[in-house]
Order: sequence, then C-alpha cells, then structure tokens
Amino acid sequence: MIVIYTSPGCASCRKVKTWLKEHQIKFIEKNIFNVLLNKNEVKYLLSRSENGTDDIISKRSKIIHENKIDIDSMSIEDLVDFIIANPSILRRPIILNEDNFQIGYDKEEIETFIPRKDLGELCVCDKNCPNYETCEKLRNG
Repeated sequence: MIVIYTSPGCASCRKVKTWLKEHQIKFIEKNIFNVLLNKNEVKYLLSRSENGTDDIISKRSKIIHENKIDIDSMSIEDLVDFIIANPSILRRPIILNEDNFQIGYDKEEIETFIPRKDLGELCVCDKNCPNYETCEKLRNG
C-alpha cells in the first residue's frame, strides 16, 4: 500500500494524489498537521531516506532558521522528537510503499509506484522498437 505524507496547500501533494487517482492506485494520505506522527514512524521515514536528513528535512525551514537549529548535531532521538513537535520541517509530499520512497512530485519517477502487474500497459511498442525485448519482459512478468 502506498502512503503519502501531505500538508494543506501543497501543490506537489495535490499533483501526486491526482496522478495516483488517474492511475487508479489506492493510497493512504496522512496530513502531517492533522495526524500526529509517532516515533517509530519518523524513525522509519528517516531510515528509508537515502541521504539521511538532507532528503527529508527542509533545512530552509523558518523554524530551523529562526531558532538556529543544527539538525546534523542532534541525536536521532532528539531529531525524532523535534520532527514530531515541528512536522512543518518535513519536505512534502513523502511517498512510500514497501519498495519505493520518493520526496516531492517527479513526473517520471512516480511511475515506480505503478504496480508491476500494470507495467505492461505502459509498454506499447512493437517489434521495430529497440526496447521491444525489455518491454516484452515487462509485459510477460
């Protein structure tokens, strides 16, 4: 199942939700300002991020700048508590499932969330296409 962490007024969040609905892909939306994140959830998000805090936290956030917070010097526990208390520092949308993790809306990368069984529909090339063999493997699983 796909989970999307969103916030009100986020244009990229709306794009992701629209894209998923257009592709008839079910998802769970968690508005980070309406649903209190728990410690395990925040730790899981941090663990899925390839580049640590750089991917998931907006270091240009008003809260971070005004309070001169040094995210990199925080312990994991302090960072998790800080995120829970200040969810606005998270970049949005955060999109994830068992296999994929993405921050923001990227028109091409979001296709990784298309279920494998539906990938064949994307491959509409014929035998003259240089990628036909690859697409055939995708079509046939």
